[in-house]
This record gives sequence, structure tokens and C-alpha cells, in this order.
Amino acid sequence: LAKKEPNTVFLGDFNIAHKEIDIASPKENAKTSGFLPHERAWLDRFQTAGFVDVTRKLAPEQKDLYTWWSQRSGAWARNVGWRIDYHWATPALAGRAKSFTVDREHRGSDHAPLMLRYSF
Repeated sequence: LAKKEPNTVFLGDFNIAHKEIDIASPKENAKTSGFLPHERAWLDRFQTAGFVDVTRKLAPEQKDLYTWWSQRSGAWARNVGWRIDYHWATPALAGRAKSFTVDREHRGSDHAPLMLRYSF
């Protein structure tokens, strides 16, 4: 698909924190659904297929880009979150990404909207 459709993006709530940087407590969640090795490997397949994690392309080392917080234990107030919402784009489209925002002010659920700005 990445070769046939050079401007493709898969986006939304994948319910998986891909890398340790994408979760506030990776060691404590090593055996938690949403951060299991086989789930994280499933996301690796997007990269193998030629897709780019656009948020990570724009901010490769930035921590606390969380888009989801458990509604238990005051996770929101303590910013103990997970980055589980993504834009996976083809390289051509990812190259047009200019900026992103995790809109913590307009949270409508336990997620905050992830918005990306692309230039055309």
C-alpha cells in the first residue's frame, strides 16, 4: 500500500504504547495489555511496511507525549499516561508533516486529541 498510495495515513487510537518512551511507567507495565511485546511488535510491522510514526519523526526523543490517561489513581493529574494514538504515514506524506499538538485542553474522554499539521 505504501508503494501504491504515496499519500496514505493510518491514524487513531491503536491502544498500544509502542516504545518505552511512549509510556510513563514502562517497567511497571511490562506485563500489561497495551504494552506487551507481541503488541509492540505488531506496531513494528507498520515501520517494516514503510510507514512512519509521524509524531516520533517530529519529536524523536520527547517524553510525555501522552494521549491517554487511566481514569484510576489520578493518572491525569500526575501525568502518568500512555501515547497510544498515532498517525502512521507513508514517507512522502510524513515528509510534509510540519508540527503536531496533543490538545490537553479539549479532552473529551480519557484521551487527548492528537493533531498534526501537514503542508501541501
